[in-house]
Amino acid sequence: MYALQQAIRSEPAYRPHVLLVEDELTVARGLKMVMDEEGYDVDLADTGLIALNKFRAKKFDLMVADLRLPDIDGMEVIERVMESRPETKVVIITGYPSVATAVKAVKMGVSDYLRKPFTDDEFMAAVDIAMKDRQKDSMEKLIVDTQEERLIQRQEVIQVLEKASQHPNFWQKLMENGSEALEGYRLSRAAKAAILSGDLNWIRENVGELNEGQLQFIYKRLEREAW
Repeated sequence: MYALQQAIRSEPAYRPHVLLVEDELTVARGLKMVMDEEGYDVDLADTGLIALNKFRAKKFDLMVADLRLPDIDGMEVIERVMESRPETKVVIITGYPSVATAVKAVKMGVSDYLRKPFTDDEFMAAVDIAMKDRQKDSMEKLIVDTQEERLIQRQEVIQVLEKASQHPNFWQKLMENGSEALEGYRLSRAAKAAILSGDLNWIRENVGELNEGQLQFIYKRLEREAW
């Protein structure tokens, strides 16, 4: 137990993965050093093709990209990344800003658009805000997914109980075969256990109030337990 606790304590904290796309080696090394010091895990790419290949091989939380690259236009690289990995946040850095690219970046959902030269503080402020936005997006998606799953779970439980009230053969299968009779239904283990054990408290808390027909199987299951 002590060894396990020590392992947990010594486990390193998650380091956000960043891909820095910059063909000026001095600039790239300087920005990487700044992000390394702030706890980010940074990969470098000095061409658009290398950047796209790295994205195919690894997931990144953030991409920091220059718009002028030796092979592919930086905006095209950003578009392709955001199309294939929409959860990735993007910060643009450029020495050749224009109204057209700035407007396009905003429409695409780019987190920030920095004009060179900028200070280390300005750069890290943009990076940190982009990562906070990503965490917020992830939480919102989790909430939506959880709500969707709860709705599906509720519908599935009601469907099972409705079927049990209308089809004696299915009722019998539930009684005799337990969870085998629930194969094919999108039910969590807790939901299956609640149905098969007649856990009315769980059902009311997670599914809601049911009508008398839907509750027939639960009541009979509880009567059987009482005997």
